[in-house]
Amino acid sequence: MDEVRARTPLAALIGRRVKLSRSGRNWKACCPFHGEKSPSFYVYDDGYHCFGCGAHGDAIGFVMQSQGSSFMEAVEMLAGEAGLDVPKPSAAAEAAERQRLDLHDILQAAATLYQQNLFAPQGAPALAYLRGRGLTDETIRRFGLGWSGDGRGALAQRLAAEDVTPVRLMEAGLLRPGEDGAPRGELFYNRVMFPIRDRRGRVISFGGRIMGDGQPKYVNGPETAVFSKRRTLYALDFAREGVRAGAAAVAVEGYMDVIALHQAGFGGAVAPLGTALTAEQLESLWQLSPAPTLCFDGDAAGGRAAARAADVALPFLAPDRTIRIATLPAGEDPDTLIRSRGPAAFKATLEAARPLGVALYDLLRESGGTETPEQRAAFRARLAAAAAKITDKGLAAEYRRDLMDRFFQSTKRGAAPAARQRAPRPLPEAATASAERIRTLTAILLRHPALLPRLEEAYASLPLPPAAHRLHAALQPYADDADNLDFAGLIAHLTILRLADDAAWALGEVPFPLPACAGADATASEAEAGWWYIYGLMRRGSLEEEVAAARRDFAATPSQAAQQRLISLSGALESSRRGEYGQDAVSED
Repeated sequence: MDEVRARTPLAALIGRRVKLSRSGRNWKACCPFHGEKSPSFYVYDDGYHCFGCGAHGDAIGFVMQSQGSSFMEAVEMLAGEAGLDVPKPSAAAEAAERQRLDLHDILQAAATLYQQNLFAPQGAPALAYLRGRGLTDETIRRFGLGWSGDGRGALAQRLAAEDVTPVRLMEAGLLRPGEDGAPRGELFYNRVMFPIRDRRGRVISFGGRIMGDGQPKYVNGPETAVFSKRRTLYALDFAREGVRAGAAAVAVEGYMDVIALHQAGFGGAVAPLGTALTAEQLESLWQLSPAPTLCFDGDAAGGRAAARAADVALPFLAPDRTIRIATLPAGEDPDTLIRSRGPAAFKATLEAARPLGVALYDLLRESGGTETPEQRAAFRARLAAAAAKITDKGLAAEYRRDLMDRFFQSTKRGAAPAARQRAPRPLPEAATASAERIRTLTAILLRHPALLPRLEEAYASLPLPPAAHRLHAALQPYADDADNLDFAGLIAHLTILRLADDAAWALGEVPFPLPACAGADATASEAEAGWWYIYGLMRRGSLEEEVAAARRDFAATPSQAAQQRLISLSGALESSRRGEYGQDAVSED
């Protein structure tokens, strides 16, 4: 390893992917692992470090991070370029490796046969089923989907012509062993077949889905010399390519979910093989991305799965690697969500993913009440125990501090009237704060459409996401034509325009509860004051220029509308400078 590192000029290696410029004795560039406009990625003689995202390592680590390679794949590539031979294993290990390679060939032959079956007359019902699930023939062929046949010995018979014995088929996980250990019948029959591949794209096993309502619905191949269920992620080979091309790394639950996501353009999707996510699978995910998203159903089972995944991840967290938790709408999985609402709906789910710290607090709170002193003490103990599982001491301290801050905020006994009390508002990350502020501004406009004439111009100047754009396009005609600008009438109007889902996005409590100024109890004056305050936070850098422009407009045309705009913008500027506005109503964080 030392020789490989010594013979690999790090700047030359990294310079293949990013443009380096001199910085004294070292080099700098914009980081290849996260988007940035000014360089914070530095290359030294023996390593690299990004002061923006924390990525760091040596030549081997760079190949692993940039190409999604395993450790040995990176070593072999660099050794070959350096003119070095990787030491050969022992004779016994070489024999075992030859046997493993033979199993790969057998499994690939089976995969070819299964796909031929699918497009033959016997596979017509299975092919119709896959097409009925929305898959194109191109996707079916890309993922190598197939049909097992009826299990009456056709597999063994066909592969016998290639000198594959029943014993070897059993070792590959394709035949079941009998009580005496001898091969018996085929493991897969009357099932749609999903080849399972390793990170290099070699077939290592299969999953099979029964046609109809029989049980078990899915069957995976057994553990073999080439297949370990807990170490394997479905579609990891495709996801490596997708993430390198810019896709987000996301883990979902099933084969069909992954395939539907890839077909819809989410090329970084993978799935565990019908079991809870393991530590080994998390390691594979972190090789794809330092912050992959885990996507769970919005029901109780999804909540339990999210809690288990968080518990598995905690000991392995580090400043440069974490996870995010996304929750699907109730009753939906990625496959059904895309088919019913389109890719944009799943993209919104990913964008609403919560950082682990926020999700962890909510998950632990849901596992017990907080009404009595005993329940609150138990909840506090769960929070402390979760933070203690993180082995990185600095990060553990940060988690403990954050979780306890949330705990004390949520259990604080205030004197506010009951009608005005609200649940503690989780703090969004900086990356999501802007989107949340726009959602809050949109919610205020929906709650109080009479404010639109005074707020519309400022609202239109913001970087509106697609849902907000659609609502904005519908709001102005409604404000111009409606006799009474009221919330109920506006929602009815939006429902007729099929924008009810967009309105639900703005008014919902996901991923973060709305502040009081956007709530149903807020008066129009409270809502408008909150609107301008949040707008001021978003436009803090340009607000002085906007006030100056509004002052010039009022001087040129001293209308009531120009005066009101000048007053509102001036108030927003002053409020943002002081950082003040009723803390029960809205939080700068």
